Amino acid sequence: MPTEVIHCAWLLTMAEGAEPIPDAYVKIVDDKIVEVGPWQDGVAADADVVTDARTKLVLPGLVNTHTHAAMVLFRSLGDDYPLYTWLQEKIWPLEANLTAEDVYYGTRLAINEMLCSGTTTFADQYFFMDEVAEAVAESGIRAVLSRGLLGSDAEVETKLEEAIEQAKKWKGKADGRITAMLGPHAPYTLSPAALRQIVTAARHYQLSLHIHVAETRDELEEIGKNYGKRPVAYLAEHGLFSRPVLMAHGVWLDEGEISYLAKQKVAVAHNPSSNMKLASGIAPVAQLLKAGITVSLGTDGAASNNRLDMFTEMRTASLLQKVANNDPTVLPAETALKMATIDGARALGLGDQIGSLEPGKKADLIMIDLEQNHLTPCFNPASLLVYSARGSDVAAVMVNGKWLVKEGRILAGDEEKVRTAAAECAKRLAQLQQGK
Repeated sequence: MPTEVIHCAWLLTMAEGAEPIPDAYVKIVDDKIVEVGPWQDGVAADADVVTDARTKLVLPGLVNTHTHAAMVLFRSLGDDYPLYTWLQEKIWPLEANLTAEDVYYGTRLAINEMLCSGTTTFADQYFFMDEVAEAVAESGIRAVLSRGLLGSDAEVETKLEEAIEQAKKWKGKADGRITAMLGPHAPYTLSPAALRQIVTAARHYQLSLHIHVAETRDELEEIGKNYGKRPVAYLAEHGLFSRPVLMAHGVWLDEGEISYLAKQKVAVAHNPSSNMKLASGIAPVAQLLKAGITVSLGTDGAASNNRLDMFTEMRTASLLQKVANNDPTVLPAETALKMATIDGARALGLGDQIGSLEPGKKADLIMIDLEQNHLTPCFNPASLLVYSARGSDVAAVMVNGKWLVKEGRILAGDEEKVRTAAAECAKRLAQLQQGK
């Protein structure tokens, strides 16, 4: 098995209690990390390859815990609308015309964008998930896939069967880089019967659930009007929290719900840029963290963000909580970085495999080029990453011990071909929407 040693200027392992290490190394054998620590003579004696990264900062690959990758095709097609209007008048009509090919090329384009900005794992909820899985397998990225489940009870039944078959089909494939969840879309797009059916399947097949909850005030009003409850109570009534849950958004959670979700060990995917752009509100992240809830970060889809840059999400999350709580000490840089790495991995049930650079874990890591005006000087690496860095500072990306990006460029596949094909798909969809 090949051995590679990376010699870097700074190393952030994100291991519990670990400090940043200057002049450090990471030793990788095959797809796993075997050693990390301060550089010293002899550490590379048995290496087949020594990578000189002495102008680079190395950290775990970033984990995007909530997105809809193929929605990059809708970027700039439906901006500046509130959520319900955006969905009903812009997004759902566009999605009605999507083909498997559209989703494949949209996902490939999104993956290229994510990889080049340092994301090595993403959680996707969408449809045509065989094509999404194919794009993941070909690209080398890691992903947790959920077939979106919404619509009439009959539609949900068909989609659920499809989701279960896909979960079976892709389990362990792509060198183990693909795992699956079930994806009930939201409390307002599923009947009680459909929710119960999904929960029953999740229990039977031992699958986690990825769902949008409490994203807007409109959602609270609709669920209250239809069922006489708030969304969390409605979902609890139908057994949702009997399985591990990844809750996207959680913007309008109250104190009692936060306490309940902490007891249920629910993980939350916070999407600050999307929530701000759609004016959905400000999630109570400081309160969630205080309650002991695992809070991670997501970009949401590029149709509502409009980019897939996790460095933007770290910075935005931190600044938004400071101003919302009128307290500059809230959500410090180190916490934001945890949310984008190890806590993201934990939210996806992958905390024992990725999210930190420790012996025995998968070699998913990224390098930041420190030779930039806006990254000079570097006194506090975590602070530099959260408040100063951007996705374009990513110089190299490794997933499962394989380099996927070097010098900021994708190594496998034809970037230009993917961009061109995705642009053609987007053009066709836009023309259909406009009736041309």
